[in-house]
Amino acid sequence: MSALIRLEHLTRDFDVSKPWLNRVIERLPKATLRAVADVSLEVEENSVYALVGESGSGKSTIGRIIAGLVPASDGVVEIDGVDIVSGDAARIAEVRRELQMIFQDPYASLNPRWKVRDIIAEPVAVRGGDVSGLAERLLEQVGLSAADAGKFPHEFSGGQRQRICIARALASNPKIIICDEPTSALDVSVQSQVLNLMSDLREEMGLTYLFISHDLTVVQHMADRIGVLYLGALVEEAPRDRLFAAPKHPYTQMLFDAAPRMDAFGREVDPPKGEIPDAINPPPGCPYHPRCPLATERCRSEVPQPRMIGETRVRCHHAE
Repeated sequence: MSALIRLEHLTRDFDVSKPWLNRVIERLPKATLRAVADVSLEVEENSVYALVGESGSGKSTIGRIIAGLVPASDGVVEIDGVDIVSGDAARIAEVRRELQMIFQDPYASLNPRWKVRDIIAEPVAVRGGDVSGLAERLLEQVGLSAADAGKFPHEFSGGQRQRICIARALASNPKIIICDEPTSALDVSVQSQVLNLMSDLREEMGLTYLFISHDLTVVQHMADRIGVLYLGALVEEAPRDRLFAAPKHPYTQMLFDAAPRMDAFGREVDPPKGEIPDAINPPPGCPYHPRCPLATERCRSEVPQPRMIGETRVRCHHAE
């Protein structure tokens, strides 16, 4: 399969400095937060690539860069062979029609003043396409009723609203859908329904998903390939079954250990200790070394480079 999305040395910095006058009075330098640090990956056509990591690891920023909502500071972002950072404007506009996004909060991502019919049809209507009967067909495709097209978002539950968001994403017949924590705001029973719907639509329509999540159970159910992010860097990448069977990076192992579980006596095991470092002033060397049980002096001074161990690409001096 060919790569539908390709990122090469993607970097995104945010200026988080205090206002200019405050910096002058307090004699402070500019402050920069590196949300994405030299990330390279490929998402193959008709596959599900999942990005996982703690809050603040850069997952959503990568998704928003690919969707065109946030510009990249450096690096290459290719969608279907088109460089959307520095390529031809007409080709970029054309390839963007192949991409849609489903957001985390189904309550905030739907216009409360619009009827569902108008919400779903908007991506097609703004390009002058035929929208007659479109909303009704898509609502039935995602398990709702065609009669729901005349209702407003407040008349639906959270799971139903997320189905409306999925229908809106499908309206322009995309190749790629970026899913930014699409089920985290939903009850567990509703999550499984939405995830099963997304899996069925992928098979039926040949979709490619970039799936952003912190929930390893969801990722194990959905993903073909998984990338693990820590402090903006891709520290491990592997096929799903390989990653869950034999994680190589200590941070990936910590994520698995942090999932709620019981010991042999039925008592809940304490989660791993430590917090993600300050992204404005990251630690030298490997960014994970302050929390890592394997850390040595080399980890504190030398940034690990990505290397292959079997099917796994990992950034760790001691991955073996």
